[in-house]
Amino acid sequence: MAIIDRHAVPPAQRALDHALAAAERGLAVFPLSRAKLPALRSPHHDDPRPIRCRGACGRFGHGVYDASSDPGRVRALFSAAPRATGYGIACGVPPYHLIGIDIDAPGHDATAAGAESSVLRELALRHLFELGETVTVMTPRGGRHLWLSGPADTPVPNSAGRLAPGVDVRGAGGYLVGPGSLASGGVYGVVPGTDRLPPAPCPPGLLRLLAPRVPRHAAPAHGHRDGSGLVQFVLAAEEGQRNTRLFWAACRAYENGLGDLLGPALISAAQHTGLTEHEARATLASAWRLSGG
Repeated sequence: MAIIDRHAVPPAQRALDHALAAAERGLAVFPLSRAKLPALRSPHHDDPRPIRCRGACGRFGHGVYDASSDPGRVRALFSAAPRATGYGIACGVPPYHLIGIDIDAPGHDATAAGAESSVLRELALRHLFELGETVTVMTPRGGRHLWLSGPADTPVPNSAGRLAPGVDVRGAGGYLVGPGSLASGGVYGVVPGTDRLPPAPCPPGLLRLLAPRVPRHAAPAHGHRDGSGLVQFVLAAEEGQRNTRLFWAACRAYENGLGDLLGPALISAAQHTGLTEHEARATLASAWRLSGG
């Protein structure tokens, strides 16, 4: 049998092969550059005014919103990105509603596995949860990405350092660099023995730390008995906060008996910030269930 030198295979082809393998597992993927950024330029780059588009225009170049598990679309994406050297995996989407726990590389006097265990052990002991075996990806600089499966009705926002120092979270609207990707610092690889594991369910104790929450000083005033403060709270959302703010506002509305009255206004406000009507309605449904509706 002939031996194929993997180094003779173009980086874009290797990235596509790995991306297709991930897509076979149901993961939504899209091409990345060596800088770990989307490899396709936005089709709205030269538009005179900023356009908030998540792919509704039908063209490629919307980053994580291009992601797909359909092999034909994946091949088309990589065909349009011949310089891609890696791929991203969209978080927060079916079937796993992936949550990524990104643990930075440790200092020179510790191993990545040791630092990972230390951080998680402290969090688990403090917040009373236990993490099962799961897919673990090694970064070129010694960090680790842990893959967890989240509930469909609780969107987890992206965060940096909020969970613990040196620990970032990739949730709805975010992405993880897929194993096999080539970045400027090297290649991402799977920890042996975890490659065929399904993402472990996120423990309830950890999910409570990750789920949307709003600092007390950021909450809208309760003096607006008609709920207008909640609508304004959603309207003020910036990119990365839209789902989180809508979810929080909807929970407060349902808890105060205003859910049915405010629902249309909250959906409209969310659409104004860039969410689709389908996304907004799904988030309201999640809030209704969580609030005991």
